[in-house]
Amino acid sequence: MRMRPRPLWSAAQLELVSLIVLLANLATVHLRSLAALMGPLHGCAYLFVVIAAWRHESADSTAKAAAVIPGIGGLLAHRRIDRTRNPAFRGRGLP
Repeated sequence: MRMRPRPLWSAAQLELVSLIVLLANLATVHLRSLAALMGPLHGCAYLFVVIAAWRHESADSTAKAAAVIPGIGGLLAHRRIDRTRNPAFRGRGLP
């Protein structure tokens, strides 16, 4: 059984999804109301990911640098932190 997602993981997913919605909106119909809603949501999620990664006790400099990359950086930072905390985990599925 998997544990429920940590705040960093949830914010990283929200950041990625909001960026995809913003870019899809820009490439298609460009609704200003959708951009006005998703823009601040993406910005807040991005800031939360960066701050959460920088404040995490197991985050090394690579994880902190990865968190600054918009979109996928939070997921990369979370993966790096998991690998730092559990060296036996090398990308394999959980039992």
